[in-house]
Amino acid sequence: MRGHLSPHTSDPMLMPDLHFLVRPLVGLALASCLALPGVAQGNDAWTQLLETYVHESTDGVNRVDYAALSTSPADRATLDTYIASFEARDLTGTDDATFAAWANLYNAVTVRYIAEKYPLDSIRDGFLFGGPWKKVTVMAGGREVSLDAIEHDILRPRFGDSRVHYAINCASYGCPNLLTRAWTANTLDADLDAAARAYINHPRGVTVGNRGLTLSSIYKWFEADFGGSKDGVIKHLLQYAEPALAENIRATPKIRGYTYDWSLNDTRTDPAK
Repeated sequence: MRGHLSPHTSDPMLMPDLHFLVRPLVGLALASCLALPGVAQGNDAWTQLLETYVHESTDGVNRVDYAALSTSPADRATLDTYIASFEARDLTGTDDATFAAWANLYNAVTVRYIAEKYPLDSIRDGFLFGGPWKKVTVMAGGREVSLDAIEHDILRPRFGDSRVHYAINCASYGCPNLLTRAWTANTLDADLDAAARAYINHPRGVTVGNRGLTLSSIYKWFEADFGGSKDGVIKHLLQYAEPALAENIRATPKIRGYTYDWSLNDTRTDPAK
């Protein structure tokens, strides 16, 4: 019902103006939609940016065209707006939508940080020890959080899922791939499994040698998340390894070392170029 008088109403007392009621209700409805952690429309902008700037290479590594993003004021503004939308969201849950929201935010803020600092060779450039994860902060769920807090204080302890390490991307070659679309609740479980499978079956995750295995340092740094022991790590790897790799792991299950490449996951390093 419209709140103003229709052309057929002669007595204004019979048709009161309801705008003072309708407007607050509409605003409340819109605010409620924005507050939900996994509203599909809220991820459209992020997916569009990922589709535009993340390139899937023939070597199995997804790389980001940071140079192009850094010189696009319109897309950088879109990224800023997307990140700002998390400030008023309800991010207190333990459901798939909330997991996806935190993972998307982490990745978006990381991409923005690199675009702001570009050109650089590694996310750790300018740091003698560690990197920017405690210094880079964002407003989310009504509070200020750092990248470090999103990973170690929220995602890891709250959700207790080792696959979180395949969901967040630290802008490095050695890291699991940044996807070409946003994480969403309805496909989260399958997408996390696919991400784990892609990483473990790539040399960045597991390399088999004559004397044993060389693994990504992720499995050393976060061994506690992968069963709490080297045996637990092996069990996790076998869960996602393709048959040929699984056979090799079983034949030489000893972990001989760890490695990690912190070079930027930049399209300028794509060997196909």
